[in-house]
Amino acid sequence: MAPIPGSGLAKGLAVTLRTMTKKSVTAQYPDTQPDLPPRTRGVIGLFEENCTVCMLCARECPDWCIYIDSHKETVPAATPGGRERSRNVLDRFAIDFSLCMYCGICIEVCPFDALFWSPEFEYAETDIRDLTHERDKLREWMWTVPAPPALDPGAEEPKELATARKTADKLAAQQAPPATEPHADEQARAAEQPTRPQGDSKQQTDQPKPEHPTPGAPKPEQEGPE
Repeated sequence: MAPIPGSGLAKGLAVTLRTMTKKSVTAQYPDTQPDLPPRTRGVIGLFEENCTVCMLCARECPDWCIYIDSHKETVPAATPGGRERSRNVLDRFAIDFSLCMYCGICIEVCPFDALFWSPEFEYAETDIRDLTHERDKLREWMWTVPAPPALDPGAEEPKELATARKTADKLAAQQAPPATEPHADEQARAAEQPTRPQGDSKQQTDQPKPEHPTPGAPKPEQEGPE
């Protein structure tokens, strides 16, 4: 059966009419920022304090887009008679994002958690040479790294947290003063007061108290034996 002339145009117009009545779902970027998932691979942030210049990230990078420079410094001995140590000090940490393929191998092999994924993606440049970002720029992206997801409430507490909590409770118990022990001044005051025998206490309370004479009054005469 031969197709009816103009049927294709009619179908196309029908699709257009149905689409015109629906709400648009297109996000007008950059006026509307996209709602990115938390594990978006946008850019790599550097936490410089954790970097030990082990060079694992640069060696494992399949694109060779990580550049690291460092020098060694001598650390004096911490205790008298100890031995001096040498450590690596980071001078340069740069990533060429024009070569990076966002595989995440450098983040996975880092043993000290110095590299993190950031959802930041607005770092386009007009010159390809400006896509090599130094450690200062990578450090700024570190503050855009989202927080890790919450732990499972039914999971066991890490041993490090349990040990730290026990140590803190023990130190707090040692520093807190005991509640039942009296103060030193109260003990000294109690030691200075004389002790009274139990037998004399009742006898002294039964006797009437002598009246104090008024100044200038005559003393009462004492009756002698007849």
